[in-house]
Amino acid sequence: MIRTVVVDVDDTLCLTEAACFELENEALARIGRDPMSRAAHVATWGRPLHEAMPMRSPGLDLAAYLAVHHTLLREYAAAGRVDVVPQANLRTIDELNAAGREVMLLTSRTEAEMEHLTAPGHVLDGRLAAVYHAGNTRFGKPDPRAFDELLAETGRDPRECLYVGDSPTDAQAATGAGLRFVACMQSGLREPADFAPHPVDAFIDAFHDLAGAVTRLEDATPAPLR
Repeated sequence: MIRTVVVDVDDTLCLTEAACFELENEALARIGRDPMSRAAHVATWGRPLHEAMPMRSPGLDLAAYLAVHHTLLREYAAAGRVDVVPQANLRTIDELNAAGREVMLLTSRTEAEMEHLTAPGHVLDGRLAAVYHAGNTRFGKPDPRAFDELLAETGRDPRECLYVGDSPTDAQAATGAGLRFVACMQSGLREPADFAPHPVDAFIDAFHDLAGAVTRLEDATPAPLR
């Protein structure tokens, strides 16, 4: 049985690349930097922000940038301009929970970048069994050890767990740790061929297809020998 469904945040739980491109360019403008190109943003999408921004804006004062970015992220989130979880995705989480599967998040974001999503009263409050981020994991994706804390704390066999994400680095981390992997193609930024180096158990067009995909994968799994 697939007991634990682990979900990526960016362009999986909610579509964020376009919103983050706007946010990050506004943060650059506030510290007097020229805007990055959309191509540069997409090419480095999926990397932790502190790794991506020096590539997106060479010569950047990273500490100054991150301070402004954090303020803007809170403003954008409060205004509903980023990290909006669609109702269809919330219903999918509810469907997974109703089927007896615990739902968790695992992201490369920092704790500060997640604080609005984990705040009491948020729409995700009460729907998630746990949230893993750069603040409570020792390793980040694509390192398979990104799942070390989750597996240790839940006591799950990796084959009882499934990770859903949007990027090849998600697939690399999950399958390297022994989890099943579902690729969410909703952002339109990836093609199935992008995942070719890594095993993918299923492709879904949108997050709201996830519950059905999990059931089909479970039904297709041979029963263990006795």
